Amino acid sequence: MDLGIVIVNWNVGALLAACLDSIYLDLAQNSGQVSAAVCVVDNGSSDGSPAMLRRQFPRTLLIEADNRGMGAGNNVGLRALQAQIAPFAFLVLNPDTVIRPGALRQLAVFLRRTPRAGVVAPKLVNPDGSLQHGGFRFPGLIQAVLDLFPPRGRLRALLNSPLNGRYLARAYAGGQPFQVDHTLGAAFAVRAATLAECGLFDETFQLYCEEIDWQWRMARAGWQRWIVPAAEVIHHGGQSTRQAPADSLLKLWMSRRRLYHRYQSPAVNALLSPLVRLGMRRHIRANHRLSQRGQLTADERAAQNLALTEIIQVWQRRRPSL
Repeated sequence: MDLGIVIVNWNVGALLAACLDSIYLDLAQNSGQVSAAVCVVDNGSSDGSPAMLRRQFPRTLLIEADNRGMGAGNNVGLRALQAQIAPFAFLVLNPDTVIRPGALRQLAVFLRRTPRAGVVAPKLVNPDGSLQHGGFRFPGLIQAVLDLFPPRGRLRALLNSPLNGRYLARAYAGGQPFQVDHTLGAAFAVRAATLAECGLFDETFQLYCEEIDWQWRMARAGWQRWIVPAAEVIHHGGQSTRQAPADSLLKLWMSRRRLYHRYQSPAVNALLSPLVRLGMRRHIRANHRLSQRGQLTADERAAQNLALTEIIQVWQRRRPSL
């Protein structure tokens, strides 16, 4: 079996159905060229996703699990597929993606032809067809600062520049595979041998940064990470996390705290900690203005400010639990 495809779902049943339709269509159109089995781990959805899967996609392995985060959910699926089919590689896929024709074959073929490629990811595009950055430099101080204090006007171009860890758009447009530090977690394939050497997702990353931590470990073990632009995947983005924006924001900065302390120097962390606290206080003040203009409800403001206050407290601690 070429690929074991793992999808973790939480309350996005309609998007999940479109994702699975695209997978099975691509497999049917490339029959004999690529083979795959699909596992969906449902993290306690309340939108009827499990029933929909049993009814519409009976060939899909469904595992209903407690919601312990993306990393933990993916690990459940990875273990299940390893035990059942032991594929050559695993494709970790978000439910808000759509596979474009030939993408699965392109990813599988590249992995088989490139022995030191531990990770290979497709070119991601937005629903309107525009480029969505899917490869990044490992995060450092500058990327965090640009996120905390986004530039305005003409300087906004910095957000899509190498200064912010992005690879140039022409790298994707050129059509040739290129190496990156890490790929976005929305869609990427991992060689089974790489997984065996580097282990599974670290489940202490409940949401965000789990794929960065995983691929940083792979990089340290000598495995390459690639983008293959010939394989394209549409990514809607943020469809699960926007259901709980305050909690998602809190988990983002908790995960970043752990990631930076694990991989960056004490000097970088000493510089970043007060900047994060300053950025969160700035966010609290902005929430006041949004509330005054009626753009944020009282409940939304309270939930966000509670999360922002907790982020400030987390980043005041000398060192997180790693």
